Amino acid sequence: MGLDLLTYILFATVMAGTPLIIAGLGELVTEKAGVLNLGCEGMMSMGAVAAFAVAYGTHNYFLAILAGLVAGLVMSLLFAVAALTLMANQVACGLALSIFGVGLAAFIGKPLESMSLTAGTPVAIPLLCRIPVLGPALFQQQSLVYFSWVLLAAVAWFLYRSKPGLVLRAVGEAPVSAHAIGYRVVRIRYLAVLFGGAMAGVAGAFMVVFYTPLWVEGMIAGRGWISIALVVFSTWRPLRVLLGAYLFGGCMVAQMFVQASGIHLNVPAQFLSALPYLATVLVLVLISHNRSNIRLNSPASLGQPFLPDV
Repeated sequence: MGLDLLTYILFATVMAGTPLIIAGLGELVTEKAGVLNLGCEGMMSMGAVAAFAVAYGTHNYFLAILAGLVAGLVMSLLFAVAALTLMANQVACGLALSIFGVGLAAFIGKPLESMSLTAGTPVAIPLLCRIPVLGPALFQQQSLVYFSWVLLAAVAWFLYRSKPGLVLRAVGEAPVSAHAIGYRVVRIRYLAVLFGGAMAGVAGAFMVVFYTPLWVEGMIAGRGWISIALVVFSTWRPLRVLLGAYLFGGCMVAQMFVQASGIHLNVPAQFLSALPYLATVLVLVLISHNRSNIRLNSPASLGQPFLPDV
C-alpha cells in the first residue's frame, strides 16, 4: 500500500467519523442529564436539509452550518416540550421525532434533489500539515473536523472539570436530590436536550456541506442511530465516542474501497455496504456482556421522567 493511498484512507476515515463525533457528543451530554433522546436521525436530517438550502441560496457555508444548528435546536425543543414539560414517554417521543424529522426533511428537500454545491475548501494548519502521511490526513481537513476535536475537549472538560458539569451529572444520577438542594432539574435537562439537538443539526450540516455536497433523500443513512449507539459503545465517556466514530468511519471507508477497487470477493455489494453497521452491532454486543460496567457508567435516571414538587 502506497503512502498516498494510506493518507487518503486516513483522510476519508476522519471525514466519515466527524458527523458521528459531533452528534454523539451532543447525545452524550443529553443522556448525562438523564434524558434519552432517540430522535438524532430526524434532527440530523432536518439540519442537513436546512444547511443545504441556505448554502445553495447564499453560498455562505457559515450561515449554512448555523441554519443546521438552528434546525436541530428547533427539533430538539419539540422533543423537550413533549418529554420534559408534558412528561410523555421519552422513547416514544424520540422515535416519533426521528420519523417526523426524516419525513419532513424528505418533503422539504424534494425541490433540492437536482442541485449540488461546491465542496468546502480544506483548512491547512501550518507546519503540521507537512508531516508525512498524518499531516495531510489530519491537519488539512475541513473546519468542522477541527471543531469536533475542540468539542471533544470542551465536553470532557465541562463534564469532569467544571461545576456546571458536575451539576449536570448530578441531575442525571439523582434528580430528586439535585432538586432538593435547589437545582432546577427541568431547566438543566432542557439545556442539555437543546445542546444535543444543536450538535445533531451541525452534524447533519457537515454531511451536505463538506462530506457529500448535495441533498438526497435518506442521505443520513442511519448515522443518527449509530451516534446514539456510540454513546453506549463509549460507556458514556467522550474520548471513546471519538474512537468509536473513527472505527465506524474506517469500516465504511474500507467497504467503499473494496467496492471501488474492483476486488472480486464473491460477496454481494449490499453485504459490504452493511458491514460498518454490522461491526457497530457486534461491538455493542461485546460491550453489553459487561453489565457491571454499563450500570457503573450509565446515568441512573436515564429515560426516567421527573416531576418537581411545586
